[in-house]
Amino acid sequence: MSSPTVVERLTNELIPPFAEYSGKESYFEGNTPLSKAVGYVVVLGFGALFSVFTTAIVYFDKKFKGNANMTSEHFNTAGRMIKTGLTASVIVSQWTWAATLLQSSNVAWQYGVSGPFWYASGATIQVLLFGVLAISLKKVAPSAHTVCEIVRARWGKTAHLTFLFFAFCANIIVTSMLLLGGAATVEALTGVDYRLASFLIPWGVILYTSAGGLKATFIASYLHTVIIFAVLVTMILVVYIKTYSSDQIYTFLDWTVSYTTEECQQIYSANPLNYTGPETSFYDADKYACGPVPNNNSGSYLTMLSGDGLMFGIINIVGNFGTVFVDQSYWQSAIAARPSSAAKGYLLGGLCWFAIPFSLATSLGLASTALMLPITASEAGAGLVPPAVADHLLGNAGAVLILIMLFMAIVSTGSAESIAVSSLVSYDIYREYFNPDASGEQILKCSRIVIVLFGLFMGAFSILLAEIGLNLGWVYLFMGIMIGSAVIPLWNLMTWDKASGTGAVIAAWSGLILALTGWMVGAKIESGAVTVATLGSNPVMLSGNLIAILSSGFIHYIYSKFIDPQDYDFAELNQHIKLVEHDMSGLTAEEQNPDELRRAHRWITRRGYVLTLVLIIIWPLLSVPAGVFSQAYFAFWVLLSICWGFGATIIITLLPLIESQADIGQDL
Repeated sequence: MSSPTVVERLTNELIPPFAEYSGKESYFEGNTPLSKAVGYVVVLGFGALFSVFTTAIVYFDKKFKGNANMTSEHFNTAGRMIKTGLTASVIVSQWTWAATLLQSSNVAWQYGVSGPFWYASGATIQVLLFGVLAISLKKVAPSAHTVCEIVRARWGKTAHLTFLFFAFCANIIVTSMLLLGGAATVEALTGVDYRLASFLIPWGVILYTSAGGLKATFIASYLHTVIIFAVLVTMILVVYIKTYSSDQIYTFLDWTVSYTTEECQQIYSANPLNYTGPETSFYDADKYACGPVPNNNSGSYLTMLSGDGLMFGIINIVGNFGTVFVDQSYWQSAIAARPSSAAKGYLLGGLCWFAIPFSLATSLGLASTALMLPITASEAGAGLVPPAVADHLLGNAGAVLILIMLFMAIVSTGSAESIAVSSLVSYDIYREYFNPDASGEQILKCSRIVIVLFGLFMGAFSILLAEIGLNLGWVYLFMGIMIGSAVIPLWNLMTWDKASGTGAVIAAWSGLILALTGWMVGAKIESGAVTVATLGSNPVMLSGNLIAILSSGFIHYIYSKFIDPQDYDFAELNQHIKLVEHDMSGLTAEEQNPDELRRAHRWITRRGYVLTLVLIIIWPLLSVPAGVFSQAYFAFWVLLSICWGFGATIIITLLPLIESQADIGQDL
């Protein structure tokens, strides 16, 4: 049986391309599926609801455990007694940015099946490997409040100020992506102006974070994560079970790349059913997903052999090392976790998080090209692929679900970034340089003020980025250039006794300067001009990212090995870090048992390295012989994404509750 013609497909309501989108130059076209009232209810209503709920839980927790007074130590470390399940849930929550939900589907729209995989694997390995640093921290600096405190204790003031700069850059970049993606989606779905949304979104975060500190952030993160996974499972079921099957999506993806330029011009024309010629078409190969995919094997979406997909994967790996290893919020989670829970929490959190970009983008992202929705490249770059597909499949209900899911991601990561910045300012600036004898009450007051100010600053900063033309996708690719040079020196800080402080400073700044220079020179060579658009191309971003992390690592190694080798005794490190109040929770001899820490370090090191090898080397290599996926191979791929999504949902929802049965019973 011959394949149906374009007109036959347009007149069949069950298969793409759909006649309802005939003549539409973009999916949203300035129209919003939801009213402004819905936008305000989600942004303000959910923010207020979670603030009240989370603050109440923290209050009852303190009251029934006889810890009625909030100390600065507890505010910034959550008592250093967080268990495995909640640690994993918090890691998932912190690592689920707006980009996780939006950008992962954008790369599926661009590259096909390789996009979701490289997004997920390229951003999971950092969490797995950070588990090694988490246990190292428990061994050598259990009293620490921030990573920069550890830098100060080992390498001195110059290094402290250097890495404080990179830590703030990481927090600002991550929060910028949250608000850029979030505000763009809120505006596209509800019509609430993105500038207003950028200011309103942080307020829910500000309220409960400033009231309850890190413990409130962790409790809220669990609730947000459960909601995110609930929506994730819903979307998987809708795409692959309720509405379509993997075989149908496979067929539709084959159709999408089979269209000739003339057929694409007909589909994207003013009246495709009565097409008169290219003069009525608005088709642009760089704007719409129609026809063969450039640099993919056989031009197919159904292959891991994608040149641009692989390039994105490398950028993703390098950039995300920066946003984990340099981001204080991950160090703070390691500080807050029980020593026995830190390693397992990071490993479990990383594996559960993998499901969010992999499963969500394998469903919504691939469906966007399979169904040939009129999503433009600019809409995809702004992160609007998931809301467009959800709106198409479920109408207003789908748009609301994506909006809620996105809001959960924004406020959970936003609260972690807020508490991270407040800790850096309170301990590394206020106490270190302005008031060395600051009391716990003064540090607590400083932390709360900073949370409010940071929220307001980030609202204004995200508007500035949007006004100069930077969207979520651009900032996501840029992050490694800005902070990648701090990654290897910080790894060496915790693991290498010969690591030089002077070498770390030289490596971090040299890596940044070389990366920025190489990035701009690359844009000039490739395109002949240095603009926002030319700086945002994949090859140019790749060069900048690689220069940042590799040059920094090389410089620090050479300097520490041959010019200024140290012989540091890690046993001294914790002696140079002082507590504000004498709060020894999580620091007793039993919890700092060296044998237990040694076993935990060995446990996470072996598993972290093996899983990293599997995710970025073995799995992709095993997919190469498949070439263009067969229908059966794609069905297996989809089944794997569904199982991973459901498994992660069950673990991340139930494990924290099971581990906290006694505490919940006591509070009730």
